[in-house]
Amino acid sequence: MDLSEFHPTRRAMIWGVLAASGFATTLMLALTRAGSSAKLPIVPGVQEMSGDVRINTKPASLKQEVHPGDVVTTGTDGSCVIVISEHVFLIHEDSEVEFYREYFEAETGSALSGLITLAAGAMLSVFGKTNTAITTPVASIGIRGTACYVKAESERTYACVCYGRGELSGTEDGLKLETVTTTNHDSPRYIYPPSAPRRIDKAPVIDHTNAELRMLEALVNREPPFGEEDGAY
Repeated sequence: MDLSEFHPTRRAMIWGVLAASGFATTLMLALTRAGSSAKLPIVPGVQEMSGDVRINTKPASLKQEVHPGDVVTTGTDGSCVIVISEHVFLIHEDSEVEFYREYFEAETGSALSGLITLAAGAMLSVFGKTNTAITTPVASIGIRGTACYVKAESERTYACVCYGRGELSGTEDGLKLETVTTTNHDSPRYIYPPSAPRRIDKAPVIDHTNAELRMLEALVNREPPFGEEDGAY
């Protein structure tokens, strides 16, 4: 796992969560190969953190649970990994995320569903079965049990549905822009506000990796759909 391009505190945090959760690289890969025969308890709350991480403006602590309506913020040196229900979130530095202030009607047998607001910053997420939307000031990404990386920039939103299905829409006008179905970062997009000449454009894969996705899925005893040979990202 090459972390050289990442923020220094995020590099430390990622290696920390691998070690603290028992997912050192070789063990994590072994867990992935073992699948259902190597189930570990799912532990809710903050799994690992580095730097300034706050929940509802107060300093966060390890294993602290995050409840619907809670707001998680990170400083310029902050990052964290959080488990909520069957979903896992890797929040980057300089981010503000409000989790599930609004519920959606849950389907039978589904995990927590509702609205997540990414007001600033970036977040890599993996989901169990759910009906969730991640909104930014510019875009809304509808999730139906998948993985995605979203970055809220001042005049655009970056969205990569890493695998699964996502519905991409504008936040201001609700305009449906595209529905993507991917298996390995096939359709990353830049999404722009209504005033822009174009509302949506193709984008490269940036700032998130398959190794991170394997780590996050392992925390809830799941595996990504791609194999070990698909490790370019």
